[in-house]
Amino acid sequence: MLCFFLAYRFYGKFIERRIFSTSHDAKTPSVELEDGIDYVPTRASILFGHHFSSIAGAAPIVGPAIAVIWGWLPAVVWILVGSIFIGGVHDMGSLIVSARHKGKSIAEVAKSVISPRTRILFMFIIFFALLVVMAVFALVIALLFISFPAAVLPILMQTPVALALGYLIYRKRQTHLFTLTLAMVCLLYFFMWLGTIVPIKVPPIFFSSEILTWVVILMAYVYTASTLPVWVLLQPRDYINSYLLLLTLGSLYLGLFVAHPTITAPAIVASPPGAPPILPFLFITIACGAISGFHALVSSGTTVKQMSLETDSRPIAYGGMLAEGALAIVAALACTAGFASRASWGQHYASWSAASGFMIKITAFVNGAGGFLESLGIPASIATTIVSVTIIAFAATSLDTATRLQRYIIAELASSVRVPALQRRHPATIIAVGSAFGLTLINGGKGGMILWPLFGTINQLMAGLTFLVLTIYLLSKNKPVLYTAVPMGFLMIFTTAALVHDLRGFAAKQNWLLFGIGVAVALLELWFIVEGALIIKKSRSVSA
Repeated sequence: MLCFFLAYRFYGKFIERRIFSTSHDAKTPSVELEDGIDYVPTRASILFGHHFSSIAGAAPIVGPAIAVIWGWLPAVVWILVGSIFIGGVHDMGSLIVSARHKGKSIAEVAKSVISPRTRILFMFIIFFALLVVMAVFALVIALLFISFPAAVLPILMQTPVALALGYLIYRKRQTHLFTLTLAMVCLLYFFMWLGTIVPIKVPPIFFSSEILTWVVILMAYVYTASTLPVWVLLQPRDYINSYLLLLTLGSLYLGLFVAHPTITAPAIVASPPGAPPILPFLFITIACGAISGFHALVSSGTTVKQMSLETDSRPIAYGGMLAEGALAIVAALACTAGFASRASWGQHYASWSAASGFMIKITAFVNGAGGFLESLGIPASIATTIVSVTIIAFAATSLDTATRLQRYIIAELASSVRVPALQRRHPATIIAVGSAFGLTLINGGKGGMILWPLFGTINQLMAGLTFLVLTIYLLSKNKPVLYTAVPMGFLMIFTTAALVHDLRGFAAKQNWLLFGIGVAVALLELWFIVEGALIIKKSRSVSA
């Protein structure tokens, strides 16, 4: 916590002011292009809620919960160093640079600072990544609803609560934000208590499957959320969720200090049975919580279109990354100190196959985190509901934000190939939701898991390419590039090493679908890097 505080106070401030030179007087896209739908000027406290809730999906919980198989020490060190020196710079830099390009996506920025070809390359990578995120997160939320029926009612009630909050703030112009927030958060906690009394199980209405029934409901929701003006549902829901999530996070840390459990897990496990090598896969397994390319999509997608002042970038983006780092730290602790003995931990993490899997890891986190809350005197059933609602709320906000981002990407691709119809809200959203739903239909709702093994490397690849764009942008402004170039090189090296390792595994298993996609991604990465290198060489020649 002390490291995070010092990083925000000094390093984040240095990067914001000395490297990117933010200005309080700069006109942001939300002010210049305000349309009441996507471009909506928003106060920093509300926008932080949207940004933090959107970037902190299930990944900062699942990633550390898997990575502690190599021991708690590598996981904690990587989360700490990564979030401060890599993730925070990545998120804030992409937000600032996007704001200076009229709120365009990081792919559009690549077109401006590198070449038009890189824009198309980046967009295809982003489209694939968002497609997998939408399909997998829909599946995860469905499984969580089935496993924790007490969480269904409070999650469903978040929508009318958010609608009411958005109406009161933007239509009734209510200025007592603190009072409104307190009332809405208390209402959500009331529904959590009620959910433990009235758990909800949904019958298999669609496709004779409970999972696909929830997927249909979720896809209908994200379609609606993506097409409504951002202030109606997306922004107030994320804002309320952020308070719910931060309160839960604070309670987990308080419970951790009160319980003061012994960490039964080992500090370092060099070679767990069946696990890939810790280098480079530690940096791929823990993405969100340390550094994630998905964050650049949020920063340059929805957040930038709501940021009122350029100087809000540090509290929103850098602060949001540090908050997610804090979540990842407590996730790692819940999956190590949350076990009663070394033997029980060893049984859960007996091998890589035993340690992987969403529900296995989420269950480990729910049990460990629930124990932290129980030390505060909270009954076990309510503690479990609070933790499960928190995870689902994280995943749901990432899902609806990913859908809106996919709509933006489809619209930008449509403008490139000159198809005006797909640049409009509803047609673009139909493509976004329809493609993700089609993927989930495969294998009874688990279609996204087919492509999931490639997501980690592609996600970190996006982060590396974003750093390349930021580095070339800073070069064009005669700014120091050390603070973006070093993270860029780090991510490129380790991501490429992980991709090569994966390709060998896919070939050995004759999984030609993932092998073909992986090779295509590798070629796109190489092409993008060559384009960037040519621009850097040209820039140096001009400077000389």
